[in-house]
Amino acid sequence: MIEPISFFVSGEPKGQPRPRAFARKMGGGKFVARVFDCGTAEAWKSCIAAAAAQHKPAEPISGPVRLRIAFHLPRPKGHYTAGKIERGLRATAPHYHTGKPDADNLAKAVMDALTQCGWFWGDDAQVSVLTAAKLYADSGTGAQVEIKEVAA
Repeated sequence: MIEPISFFVSGEPKGQPRPRAFARKMGGGKFVARVFDCGTAEAWKSCIAAAAAQHKPAEPISGPVRLRIAFHLPRPKGHYTAGKIERGLRATAPHYHTGKPDADNLAKAVMDALTQCGWFWGDDAQVSVLTAAKLYADSGTGAQVEIKEVAA
């Protein structure tokens, strides 16, 4: 069993985009299905791969994996006071991020990037325990990633 692997990925976390499908009515009452890909998270996934490269184990995990990810997202300006002398965090500013992107899409981007690397596991289906948290960053944005082999 390998030791737990932990690393921080700097950058602004992006969710794995989901393709959107829709039907468009054409002439003669016929419908045509279309798929729209609403962008990519490839730059963020490259940051993940670069940070992970320094922590690759001797061989990939072959059994079940526990993956913990804490996403640190930027705070909006409204969370800060607007004083001229000192700009501090408002007492009412939340700790947890509740808006977009969704936690599952953020986690999927991390799992896809780590699967593409091939250093930690063969397939992200091996991730049996997944914990994802979205927090507001008080300093740098990014994601704290912890990978651990769990007993089968």
